[in-house]
Amino acid sequence: MRRRSLLFAVPAGLLTLAACGDDKTDKGSASKSSSPVPTDSPQQSGKIVSGPVPDITAGKKWGEKPTVAKGSGTPSSDLAVKNVLPGSGVTVAKGDHLQANYLGQIWSSAKVFDNSYDRGAPAIFQIGMGQVIPGWDQALVGKKAGSRVELAIPPALGYGEQGNEQAGIKGTDTLVFVVDIVDSFNAKSSARGKKVAQEDKALPKVGTNTDGKAPSIDVPKTAAPTKLVSEYVLEGDGAVVKETDSLLVQYKGVLWADGKEFDSSYQREQLAQFGLSQVVKGWAQGLTGKKVGSRVLIVVPPALGYGDKPPQDGPIKKDSTLVFSVDILAKM
Repeated sequence: MRRRSLLFAVPAGLLTLAACGDDKTDKGSASKSSSPVPTDSPQQSGKIVSGPVPDITAGKKWGEKPTVAKGSGTPSSDLAVKNVLPGSGVTVAKGDHLQANYLGQIWSSAKVFDNSYDRGAPAIFQIGMGQVIPGWDQALVGKKAGSRVELAIPPALGYGEQGNEQAGIKGTDTLVFVVDIVDSFNAKSSARGKKVAQEDKALPKVGTNTDGKAPSIDVPKTAAPTKLVSEYVLEGDGAVVKETDSLLVQYKGVLWADGKEFDSSYQREQLAQFGLSQVVKGWAQGLTGKKVGSRVLIVVPPALGYGDKPPQDGPIKKDSTLVFSVDILAKM
């Protein structure tokens, strides 16, 4: 099952990068996940009750793939939410990018229709904004990272009367989810890795603040490098980025020629998400091999950026060298 492309919508500022990327489909692992995303999400809300929800019979620890019993009796017509294991991390807010592992099955049959545990990586969904089924939007906002939450979602707050034929979900099915909340990111999120010395005076110096504000980028008054530069500013300890991955990032871009900013997720107050196959080669090559949780300086020479075909009517001119600070928040 594929997550709907809605969740891969590239923010406006990054479209200019994607326009010059390779014409490959995104092969990142995130594209394999879809179950909380309906074909036509019924924008409804309902009462939240504490149960009933089926028993978790195995995999009871946070982060373990759970086994969930078949639903007993008639499920509630309301949204049932049980805090199985309370967390103590950041509180999930409306509009955040929620990172979570989950398993979904049908109440009446215990048929599992999707789970992220077998894929070996949590999924990321923007929560509370109608991009996932209403039951998720209602139940998970306000929960804390580190929590395990079990949901029993009635049809009206799931896939509605149309169900989801591809997943084998009928319009009358109540859905059961176990969700392990890993983290939550928003427009104030920053990389929080270990500071790395920036000793090369021929390279731009990037600020190391982690307060969610855009870091400074000071470009030296020297000739631009002719080869790609990719250096840690803050080195995280997360998973290594692969060339097939999709990422959630904060970034800022300036021109080497005059240091002027031409694009920034901070300015838009919106995180960027993309597959590395969708962006200019300088980004794809510069971020591959780096660790999640890092801030990376990337200097993109024209040949790996826009070359002699810059975006029309924009600040990037022919044969511009581009300088980026990129915070790798998560793999999608």
